[in-house]
Amino acid sequence: MNNNHSSSSSMATKLKKGMSVVKAWLAISESGQSSIEEIGKHSIMKRTGLPARDLRALDPLLSYPSSILGRERAIVVSLEHIRAIITAKEVFLINYNNPLVVQFVQDLQHRIVFGNNNITSPNQAMDHSGREMEDAAEEIEGEGSTINVSVAAGPKALPFEFKALEACLESACRCLESETRTLEEEAYPALDELTSKISTLNLERVRQIKSRLVALSGRVQKVRDELENLLDDDNDMAEMYLTEKVADAHAVDQISIIEEVDDGESEADDESVYDPKAGDYSEINTNVDIEELEMLLEAYFAQIDGILQKLSGMSEYVDDTEDFINIMLDDKQNQLLQMGVILSATNMILNAGIAVVGFFGMNIHVALFDGKPIQFWETVIGTCGGCIALFLVLLGWGKKKKILAL
Repeated sequence: MNNNHSSSSSMATKLKKGMSVVKAWLAISESGQSSIEEIGKHSIMKRTGLPARDLRALDPLLSYPSSILGRERAIVVSLEHIRAIITAKEVFLINYNNPLVVQFVQDLQHRIVFGNNNITSPNQAMDHSGREMEDAAEEIEGEGSTINVSVAAGPKALPFEFKALEACLESACRCLESETRTLEEEAYPALDELTSKISTLNLERVRQIKSRLVALSGRVQKVRDELENLLDDDNDMAEMYLTEKVADAHAVDQISIIEEVDDGESEADDESVYDPKAGDYSEINTNVDIEELEMLLEAYFAQIDGILQKLSGMSEYVDDTEDFINIMLDDKQNQLLQMGVILSATNMILNAGIAVVGFFGMNIHVALFDGKPIQFWETVIGTCGGCIALFLVLLGWGKKKKILAL
């Protein structure tokens, strides 16, 4: 019983360990076929040649910034909702349940199928070009002149890894552009409404829009910086030519096999050993022409830059609206201050009138009352007129000193 219990516990521990590292990946082959595979961490590292730190950047639960990393045998893409590993033969997706990723998978499969249907096989291309050269030679044969005939090659198909990378970039740009368009549709009416009516509700709406704008601008800026860094570094772009690396490795293997055969024959015939540097075999080109990838990245860099310009324009509109609101609030504050000055002056004048009334109403002996008694209406009219005159004098002085804008 103890042995069974210990064995079952050890098996449970192994299952727990396996469950902690085994994840479901959606694998898309170069033919467009997709399948869900349960792949462990070490297995995916072995199949793609990636270190563990690159796999952590693909974890949907972790908030890593957008990045495109070119490695020896794979390209790691972490752009918005796209978390993918691209190799020369297949693509691995970790968050394939996301609706946006489902759309990306459909686009990628369409690109693969459409591209394969429009690719002419090498034999067909050679036969076609050979017939063209023969026809051209027959036409110029009777003229006795030597003409260099160059056959125009058809459009070169993108390698599989670039098709997948283009699908990733297009999906990320589509997502960012959709969010930008939605934000524009909400932002401009809300800002216009705020300028016409300043209220707590409108201010809260604009505050939320500004928070979304700042967050979206940061995401777009990060994608733009990543593409710009790639375009500035030729070595990083050269690392992404995975199909060419596989072809070069195959060519190296073929050359090494031929060298071994030649070495054996030269030893048997007592001849000199073959030197691969002598030029009998074409050397493997280590200088990769990155123009193809550069044009691809530049196209999406321009698209991302356009999205960033829209967000910048929206941000400037928000800033202009804030400045306008501040000016309106300052004007209201100035009006309140002017009203306070006028009320203070009015209060002072009324207090002066009350002082005059109180003086005449005092029940004490005043030398002024010994002569002709002062008439009531003359006193009232004189007091009111003096208060009004003093009020007008104060308003004139305030306008002259530019304290009041009347």
